[in-house]
Amino acid sequence: MTSPRTPTTAEELRGAGLRVTAARVALLETVREGDHLGVEAIASGVRDRVGHISLQAVYEALHALTTAGLVRRIEPPGSPARFEGRVGDNHHHLVCRSCGAVFDVDCAVGHAPCLTASDDRGFAIDEAEVIYWGLCPDCSTARTA
Repeated sequence: MTSPRTPTTAEELRGAGLRVTAARVALLETVREGDHLGVEAIASGVRDRVGHISLQAVYEALHALTTAGLVRRIEPPGSPARFEGRVGDNHHHLVCRSCGAVFDVDCAVGHAPCLTASDDRGFAIDEAEVIYWGLCPDCSTARTA
């Protein structure tokens, strides 16, 4: 018995109704290999793979990939937008108040209490975005030293 084949990045783009370009493939792969990357870091990663790309083209591609659900945009208050390839699982984030590091944290398994609003006002809720703020271990240790 063979395991199911993982689709290529190009196949994922096509499946989302997007035109396949070298820049989009490079951008999606850069985001997925990175860790909550900002636009400048993504642009640098794409340039390393395919050569020149304008910042405007990166923004446009990120918008298309986010709209298609292939990339997730997070924007903790006071922080520039960051992008990640982990989508569709309703995970949340830990953000360090000192260095700005961002880490994934899973939502509750089974019944997800974070999806049950005290008053949904008639909304059909399908996702919750939670940001936990504090100090990462490195910054916490630095403050006590």
